[in-house]
Amino acid sequence: MTVRVAVTGAAGRMGKMLIEAIEANHDVVLTAAIEHPASSLIGADAGELAGVGKKGVLIVDHASKVVDDFDVMIDFTAPVATVANAEFCAAHGKRLIIGTTGCTEEQKASITSAADDTAIMMASNYSTGVNVCFKLIKEAAAILGNDYDIEIVEAHHRHKVDSPSGTALSMGEAAAAGVDRNLKDVAIYGREGVIGARERETIGFATVRGGDVVGDHTVMFLADGERVEITHKASSRMAFARGAVRAAAWIGQQQRGMFDMQDVLGLK
Repeated sequence: MTVRVAVTGAAGRMGKMLIEAIEANHDVVLTAAIEHPASSLIGADAGELAGVGKKGVLIVDHASKVVDDFDVMIDFTAPVATVANAEFCAAHGKRLIIGTTGCTEEQKASITSAADDTAIMMASNYSTGVNVCFKLIKEAAAILGNDYDIEIVEAHHRHKVDSPSGTALSMGEAAAAGVDRNLKDVAIYGREGVIGARERETIGFATVRGGDVVGDHTVMFLADGERVEITHKASSRMAFARGAVRAAAWIGQQQRGMFDMQDVLGLK
């Protein structure tokens, strides 16, 4: 069954890339496109805007105007809009793929609550490669154990507004799980001044912002005499778009509940 997909934020960089990825996937079809009401591109053909040719799918200013036209919504926008979209999808029986990062705990709780009534996927990263890294990081941490210090370095473009990245945090959670720690208790988000010797159980994060870096992440396991690194580098957002579209095809078959990309790839 072909899954009908709506893209919100359709005129943005990621929105256009999602439309391109939908066009290349035979399991889904673009049937709706949504943008902020203030956008000058309301009424434009979403396919033409994304460079895949006219699709007859015109950009509208609210999901309510296309509520009967889609099965799954893909949302890579901003936290406030994402929470509203989760509530809308739950109320109307639509599935939701969330790629938005930077949500507060309260916003995440609202999204989780919406999943009582529909199927929602929320992942910090939809790249297949990154999700394989999550599994490898957890396994490496469990094998290497407490004899290795854990540090995470991530780099993104100058426009990214949240730090550390959602992917870096997920990597930290995977590493912490591997050594039976709670990331909230051991995370260090930057160091400055005379801070003393490193505490063994901490997991450190270092953030780089600049240029047009799509996304680089490295988890380091450091011991006396050696270092193990697990690195993922994204050269194009298309890696995220392809994964999100794959997830949309998968979640179209689910009824309700919270899922992530690990479910799609069978890595749990």
